Amino acid sequence: MVSPIRQLLVRQVRAIFNDRARGETPVVRSDDSLFEPGSPIWRVHGDVTSMMVGGVSALLMQMLHPSALAGIWEHSRFRGDMLGRLRRTARFIAVTTYASRAEAEAAIVQVNAIHDRIVGERPDGRAYRARDPRLLAWVHVTEASCFLAAWQRYGSTPLSHIEQDRYYAEFALIAKALGADPVPHSRAEADALVAAMRSELLADDRSRTVARLILDPPQSPLHLIPAQKMIGAAAIDLLPDWAARMHGLSVPLIARPAVRSGARGLASTMRWAFR
Repeated sequence: MVSPIRQLLVRQVRAIFNDRARGETPVVRSDDSLFEPGSPIWRVHGDVTSMMVGGVSALLMQMLHPSALAGIWEHSRFRGDMLGRLRRTARFIAVTTYASRAEAEAAIVQVNAIHDRIVGERPDGRAYRARDPRLLAWVHVTEASCFLAAWQRYGSTPLSHIEQDRYYAEFALIAKALGADPVPHSRAEADALVAAMRSELLADDRSRTVARLILDPPQSPLHLIPAQKMIGAAAIDLLPDWAARMHGLSVPLIARPAVRSGARGLASTMRWAFR
């Protein structure tokens, strides 16, 4: 018999990631998914806490690219619906990882159609478009790198070097379908792509505003704020040092053991609840 505590935790997490007002229900794992059950991408994307930590860290990195920031700033309701944005991203990852091929392909078509409409001009006068292959590559590589880094730190069993490369190769399938280019197929290629794109990044007042909203979203339920604060601190701690410096964010050295211990405890609790 499932304990009431486990049931409560599962209900709360499902309420975060599924918009009941839109009739959303948890994504069901399919035997006909794009990836094999038990594959590295199944393991990494199925861990609730590490995906939340990695997802927040990835968003912070993405906002350092002026074109990604402009797209969010001008074409998103993030100021009043940061939870909605996080929820939609998480659902896309879940559907493309676990649902049937037909559902995954339909989700990709839908996202591509949305991206087709996102065009504009940055404050520096440069045009941007969400379907820009290099911009999509930045969004993808930050997600892949942060999801994997969070799993390696907070997941149940770290991936071997071979498994890490396989994770990037699997995730590349989704990135290519979205039009990203170049797409890394290994950890070394991912690290090289991030290094190559650092010269295009910028921190300014708008990126700092978005970072604050990511770390402290408005209208958060009071009972979720402690976990939210812990996940935010763990996400900052996960950032590359150079990215944290650009944002002006840091976790004091003396506080890092407590942050990591707390996040590991949360991760273990979530795995117990969903076992």
